[in-house]
Amino acid sequence: MLPELDIDLSEDYEEEEEPSKAWKLDTVSGHIRGTVDGIEAVQQAVYCILNTERYETLIYSWDYGVEFMDLFGKPLSYVMPELIRRVEEALEQDDRISGVSDFIFDRSKKGVVGMAFIVHTVYGEIYAEKEVDV
Repeated sequence: MLPELDIDLSEDYEEEEEPSKAWKLDTVSGHIRGTVDGIEAVQQAVYCILNTERYETLIYSWDYGVEFMDLFGKPLSYVMPELIRRVEEALEQDDRISGVSDFIFDRSKKGVVGMAFIVHTVYGEIYAEKEVDV
């Protein structure tokens, strides 16, 4: 039998926002230089998620990354809506990202679909781009 306690659990409490600090990746040189926080950290997370093929890297959970490889050779009528769904699903795994919108596609390169979109975060909006081989 559990004891009955006379405690009011609805007392005021403060939620503390944890920092979103991360190591700063220099994508040009491939080095790590310092740290980033806030919208820069989310922008870097978007870059990392979009450049990690889901299920391919053991150090990440199966919720991390995006699936692009299996789109190779598929018709564009299938690929383009599927890219929207997969990018939204991958990025919205991050609690700091509330949505993705305004997709624009570029099919000017043969065998490549370029896409640009807006990522809505708790810190503001981020413009992102990605090219996918199809």
